[in-house]
Amino acid sequence: MKDTESTYQPFFSAADGLDENGRRWRLILGQTQDEAGQDAQPGEGEGQGEQPQSQTGLSEQDQAMDKALEALYGDSTGGDLSDSNPDIARWLGDIRSYFPAEVVQVMQQDALSKLNLRRLLSQPEFLEAIEPDVNLVANLLALRRVMPGKTKETAKEVVRKVVEQLLAQLRYPLEQAISGSLNRATRSRRPRHKEINWGRTVHANLKHYQPDLQTVVPENLVGYGRKRSALRDVIIALDTSGSMATSVVYGSIYASVMASIPALATRLVLFDTSVVDLTDQLDDPVELLFGLKLGGGTNIDRALGYCQQLVTRPRDTVLVLLTDLFEGGSKENMVRRVATLVSDGVQIVALLALNDQGAPRFDRQMAQELVNLGVPAFACTPQLFPDLMGAVLNGRDLRHWAATHGIVTAPDN
Repeated sequence: MKDTESTYQPFFSAADGLDENGRRWRLILGQTQDEAGQDAQPGEGEGQGEQPQSQTGLSEQDQAMDKALEALYGDSTGGDLSDSNPDIARWLGDIRSYFPAEVVQVMQQDALSKLNLRRLLSQPEFLEAIEPDVNLVANLLALRRVMPGKTKETAKEVVRKVVEQLLAQLRYPLEQAISGSLNRATRSRRPRHKEINWGRTVHANLKHYQPDLQTVVPENLVGYGRKRSALRDVIIALDTSGSMATSVVYGSIYASVMASIPALATRLVLFDTSVVDLTDQLDDPVELLFGLKLGGGTNIDRALGYCQQLVTRPRDTVLVLLTDLFEGGSKENMVRRVATLVSDGVQIVALLALNDQGAPRFDRQMAQELVNLGVPAFACTPQLFPDLMGAVLNGRDLRHWAATHGIVTAPDN
């Protein structure tokens, strides 16, 4: 695969025969009818790899860019990406040579929308050539059951590439945020006699020194604390309905990272109308993702009922509920279950989305019900999720945290 940064030529470079504004508009609007007729006729310039400058006013580089754009966005009068021209892999390689990575991703998504995706997925060379991203992974996961065996293996490699990229990108900030929140000494303020840390106790009570007794009278005892295998229990419950596809990808990867942090005991629960616990697969996020079933209905109440059974230390438990809150089961039971968990001391955060696509569509009435119970509800980008978890584990006010990051909490957004 070519290096996008090194092969990309600047999009806006002056072309002979057109001023810069004319060049830009020509590339945006595509070829004229006259140019299309000239292209269709054999003759002068054919096979020379370049159209005469006088016909288009574009340089050779711009003509190549124009041809790639025309194949996707043109009216299909010439070469295009339809069934009659199956060399899509070559086109994917071409656009990476002409455009920056962010433009390439937009064009790829447009191609996936315009073309028959199921037909494309029957071509392993297509998946090998495409620049993988989270949206592509979501599409692959949704359609993997209709792929032929050979293509399925190629798709799994695409998923693996994206997962490895995201793990490399997301692991360090999440580990830093969590360790920074949990590295506070686990000192007890009511220690047993054998657990008293006398050095810290004396230091903390120096202001209570009694000169006449020549001693410190401690008002607060500081203990060493009891060592535990995990300081917090984290349950991540992911709604796998179709609208949550990219959020499920990010949520699963973050759950995998958190499962590797000894200070956390992390569980991953996925649900639609049924519930499945995939905690035992967190060590292999690729297999986990490729085994998911996206789509279907939603029963949040049933998922919360299962999560409730997992809670053994309510005041040390964080439940991240990733869903758009469109409940297909009993809304009344769901609200009652959330109220019970909150009253028991479980800290619940409702993430309406975990992606970069902006404000999601969600059930505003249900979001208001959760807010009334003290459960914050908002969307979050993958880049902010580590800081969010740090704030949760520190016990910070999440509405204030959201405001400092420019996030509008539900139901206002």
